[in-house]
Amino acid sequence: MRYLFIGSGKMGTALASALVRSGMAVAGDVCAVDPNEQARTAFTSRTGIACVPQANGLLPGADVLVLAVKPQVAQAVVEALPKIGKETLVISICAGIPLAKLTAWFGSGRVIRVMPNTPLMVGKGASAFALGPDAGEADAALAHDLLSKSGIAFQVEESQLDAVTGLSGSGPAYVFEMAKALSMAGEAVGLAPELSLALTLQTIAGAAEMLISKQGSPDELRDAVTSPNGTTYAGLQVMAGRAFRDMMRDTVIAATERSVELGK
Repeated sequence: MRYLFIGSGKMGTALASALVRSGMAVAGDVCAVDPNEQARTAFTSRTGIACVPQANGLLPGADVLVLAVKPQVAQAVVEALPKIGKETLVISICAGIPLAKLTAWFGSGRVIRVMPNTPLMVGKGASAFALGPDAGEADAALAHDLLSKSGIAFQVEESQLDAVTGLSGSGPAYVFEMAKALSMAGEAVGLAPELSLALTLQTIAGAAEMLISKQGSPDELRDAVTSPNGTTYAGLQVMAGRAFRDMMRDTVIAATERSVELGK
């Protein structure tokens, strides 16, 4: 199986690196294309995979083409590529580009649209993908395997990808904002900035790991740390009074609605 990455940015680099590191492919069966020399050098340095300035001559031998460029340049990049054959599977990680456009650009319905998120770069991604009209079960399995090397992956209907974007696609930014808020709050009650940030980050990481390892549901774990009329209870009362859950719901809705607008 030969893979060709169009674009060698951070997300493409992370996927290619995981592909080889996991043994799903060997470096000699993977290649990347990027016109930027600095990007090519960085990609090869991290992955051990060749990265060249042009795709000429490479597409006929590619079983899987991974489109990993910025959405605003994706159409121009695809139109500049040699035509692909029906035997090539296209996997796009370009945010917001619908399957209909990908199918038209490539002249093939054997396409898969992916919504990853940035933690993919550290092997903790949360990705969802939808199949084009001519992508089959084997194609879905391959996409799932590829994305699972850098986190978790779920197959969904394309109509759900805007919601995925609003939740997990944009979600890391919400967590980063919460981390900043907690760290600033620690400073406000007397902690040094470095200590407050360190405690904040470990608290978030530890709480997430408790959920991931199924120590309990979010409600169960919250209740376990909350004593009646204790310190946690006092803090949670403030969150309830400020309608924290409603705020998070509205945040995800706003991001989802914006994703719908951008996809039109």
